Amino acid sequence: MRMRRARAADLPAIVALLADDMIGREREAASAELATLAPQYVAAFAAIEGDPHQLLAVAEGEGGAVIGTLQLSFIPGLSRRGLWRGQIESVRVASSERGGGIGRQMFEWAIAQCRERGCGLVQLTSDKRRPAAHRFYETLGFVASHEGYKLDLG
Repeated sequence: MRMRRARAADLPAIVALLADDMIGREREAASAELATLAPQYVAAFAAIEGDPHQLLAVAEGEGGAVIGTLQLSFIPGLSRRGLWRGQIESVRVASSERGGGIGRQMFEWAIAQCRERGCGLVQLTSDKRRPAAHRFYETLGFVASHEGYKLDLG
């Protein structure tokens, strides 16, 4: 497996990964719907790609197939003496690859990227309906130290 910055050509594979679980199916376009919703995904990809504080990455398996994805946001802040934070979001591993260590490798890579960018803290949010993911994050050293809230504006 190797990690790299996502390219526009990866967009269909990334969206398919985002939709490849019980929660993602509720939020993302199915592959048949992707053509009609592509402008929203294309615009979001362009915004991410054009922002130096964002990094959308993919994990490639054998033969260059996209088998995982994640997004990193590098967030400046005044609290904690001007500490930069790395935010890890939208982590997905292809269902056929789960349980094989790909997720751990992806997180190790993401944490290294945050260190390289000078971040002093790495954080993530996770849906409360993902207890297995929470156990996995704890094995990586993450601590559930805060309660998160979201307000849906859609």
